[in-house]
Amino acid sequence: MRLSLRFILPLILVLAAIAYALIPVVDHFSAKWFGRDLNARSELIFNSLEDTISSLVETKDAARIQMLFSRMVRDERLYAAGVCDPAGRLLYKTESFPRDLPPADLLSPVPHRVVLTSGPLYVSSRALQGNEGQALGRLLLVHDMSFIQHRSDDTKKGIFYLFVGIGLIVSLTTVLVAQLSWKGWISGMQALMRGEGLLRPVSQIRSPELQPIAKELRALVKELEVSRHVRDENQINWSPLALKEILHKELAGEEILTVSNREPYIHRHGKDGQIIVQVPASGLVTALEPVMRACSGTWIAHGSGDADRETVDARDHVRVPPEDPFYSIRRIWLSKEEEQGYYYGFANEGLWPLCHIAHTRPIFRSSDWQQYVRVNERFADAVVEEARTENPVILVQDYHFALLPEMVRRRLPRATIITFWHIPWPNAESFGICPWREEILRGLLGSSILGFHTRYHCNNFLDSVDRLLESRIDREHSTVTLGGQLCAVNRYPISIEWPPRWETAGRSVRECRRHIRKMNGMEEERLLGIGVERLDYTKGIQERFLAVERLLELQPEWIGRFSFIQIAAPSRTTIGQYQALDQEVRQLAERINARFGRPGYDPIVLKVEHHDAHSVFEHFRAAELCFVSSLHDGMNLVAKEFVAARNDDEQGVLILSQFTGAARELSEALIVNPYDIDQCAAALHLALTMPPLEQRDRMQNMAALVKEFNVYRWAGKMLIDAARMRQRGKIRTAGGEAAA
Repeated sequence: MRLSLRFILPLILVLAAIAYALIPVVDHFSAKWFGRDLNARSELIFNSLEDTISSLVETKDAARIQMLFSRMVRDERLYAAGVCDPAGRLLYKTESFPRDLPPADLLSPVPHRVVLTSGPLYVSSRALQGNEGQALGRLLLVHDMSFIQHRSDDTKKGIFYLFVGIGLIVSLTTVLVAQLSWKGWISGMQALMRGEGLLRPVSQIRSPELQPIAKELRALVKELEVSRHVRDENQINWSPLALKEILHKELAGEEILTVSNREPYIHRHGKDGQIIVQVPASGLVTALEPVMRACSGTWIAHGSGDADRETVDARDHVRVPPEDPFYSIRRIWLSKEEEQGYYYGFANEGLWPLCHIAHTRPIFRSSDWQQYVRVNERFADAVVEEARTENPVILVQDYHFALLPEMVRRRLPRATIITFWHIPWPNAESFGICPWREEILRGLLGSSILGFHTRYHCNNFLDSVDRLLESRIDREHSTVTLGGQLCAVNRYPISIEWPPRWETAGRSVRECRRHIRKMNGMEEERLLGIGVERLDYTKGIQERFLAVERLLELQPEWIGRFSFIQIAAPSRTTIGQYQALDQEVRQLAERINARFGRPGYDPIVLKVEHHDAHSVFEHFRAAELCFVSSLHDGMNLVAKEFVAARNDDEQGVLILSQFTGAARELSEALIVNPYDIDQCAAALHLALTMPPLEQRDRMQNMAALVKEFNVYRWAGKMLIDAARMRQRGKIRTAGGEAAA
C-alpha cells in the first residue's frame, strides 16, 4: 500500500499541474473559436438582412426597421442592433444598444471586442448602400460575450477533473496489474505485446486468461493496418488533385481501366465531309469523363462513330480530350449482329425495362443473350490486354457488362474491380423474370465493390442474391461471399464535376437569356422552362407535356407568356418502343401547340436532336425552371447540372420527380409525382411565381450539396473503399502464411 501511494500521489500531482498549465491555452483557443462563431453568425445575419434593411433605411421606414430589430435580438447572444449614418450618428437602435459605445467603434469595419460597464461586447458592422450605390451608413450588431467566460470557467473545471480522474484510473490500473503479476500476467503480456502469438490461432496461446485479450488485440491490429493510410473522406477537399493523390498514395499509383458501352468522344463525318468530335448526351459520360481526366488511364468502349476507325492508331487507341489529351480510348469494334443482339436486344429490350419498371414489357431472346455473352467476353479480353500489372483498378460501368467482372476475375484474380450499376435494381420478384438471372448475379459478384445510387437498390440486389444463389450474405456490412470471393455492395450517389467546365467559358446568365430567346424567335420577357434528356420512355416526357397543357388550362394567363423547351436526343431508334415514343411525343407537342399556340407563340418547343454540353448549359442558364419528370431513374444528373449552371445567379426552380435518386438529395426542389398531372401543373405555376429570395435560398442549399458531394468524391470514395479492401486482403494473406 505504501508503494502504491508513492506512485499514485506524484502522478496525480503531475497531471494536476499539466491541467493547470493547459488552462491559459484553453482560454486562448476558446476566445478564437467563439470569435469565429460570432463572425459567422454576424455574416449570416448581414447576408440575410442587408438588402432589406438598406431599402428600409433609404425609405426611412422606422417602424419596420424596429420590428426587424426586435426579432433579431430575440437571440440570447445578440445583445443589440442599430444603424448609424456615415458620420457615426445612430439613426435606429434597439433599447439595449449601449449608449457609451464610441463613434469610432460604430464606424470600424473590423469586428472587435470592447469592454463597457455592461460587460464584454463584440461589435461588427456592414456598410449599407442605396439603389444608386450611395452610402447610407452601417448596420451594427452587438453580441454579448459574457457567455464565453462562463463556458471557459466550466471548461477549466472539466479539464482539471478529467486529469485528476485519469490519474486515479491509471494509478489504480497499474496497481492492479502489479498485484496480478504473481500469476504470470506480466510475462504473458510482455510476450503478447512483442507480437508473439498474434498471427497464430488464439487457441495456441499458452495462458488461457490472455486469449480474450489476444483476440481483441488481433482485431485492433487489423483495423489499424487497414486504416493507417486510409483517410477520412469527409476531411478531403474533393478535386481532380485529390483523386490523383488517392490513386498514388492509397493504391500505389495503379492504372485505371474504365469499361463502358458508350465512349466519351465520338468521331463522326460532318455534312461537309470533315471529321467532327461529338460528346454524347449521357449521364455516365458526364460523371466519368472528369474522373478520367483526373486519373488518366484507358477507357475501353464501343467505337460507334462512323469516323472512329479513321482516328485511332494501329492498336485502336486515340488520345482524348482532343484539345488537351489526358487519357486514351481503346475502341472495340462490334458487328451489326453483335450490336443488335447485345446492345439493342438483351441490354435495352431486356435489362433496361426490367430494371426501370416503366410499364414496358421486357423481351428476352436466347440469340440476344448469346451475343451479350460474346461481347462481354470480347471486352474482358480487351481489359486483360490493356492491363500492365496483375492488380489494376478496373471501373466497370452499367448494365451492359453484368458478366464482365467474373470473366476478368478468372484471369486477373488480384485485380480490384469496381462495378457501378447506373440504373435502378428491381425487387427480387421482378428480377426473377430474367431467364439468366443466376448468371447475371454471379457475373456481378466477381466485383470487389458493386455500387448503386441508393441503399434501396443495394437492398434489392442483396434480396435477389439471397433468393436465387447459395452464398453468404452479411447484411450488417453489406457484403456477399460467393465461392470464396468477397463483394462489397455499397451506396455511392453519383454526381457531377464542380465547378462545371462551362461556367468560366460560357456566356453570362443575362447573355444566355437573350441568346436562347433570340435563337427561338421569342421576345425577351417570355418565361422559359427546360427539359433535357434522351428520348426514352422512362423520362416521363409525355407526362411533362400534359402538365404544361394542364397549366395553361387552369392558369390561362400564362398563354403567350410561358414556353417549355424540350431537348430530346434521339436514342435507340431501331427499337420499336422508341420509334413509337418518338411519334407519340411529336404528336402530343403538335396537339398542345395547335390548341394553345398562335402566330409567334408555341407553348412547347420540341427539339429532337443532339445538343452538346455547352448548348445545354446555356439553356439551363436561360430558363426560369427545369422539369425532371422521370418515371423511374437511378439518379438523374440533369437535376444536378441545372443547379450547377445557376451557381452564379442562384435563380431558377428545379421541379423533380420523386422517382429519381436525386430527389433523395435535392430536397429543396419541388418534388412531384409525375403521374399526378394536376400536381405537376401546380408545381409549374408555383415555380413561375416563386419570389427571387426563395429561389436563392433553395438554390444555395442545393448548390452546397452538389459542390460538396461532387463526382470526385463519388469516385474517390470507391477508390478509398477499394484501398481498404486491398489492405484487408494483404492482412488475411499474411495471417494465413504465418499460421501455415
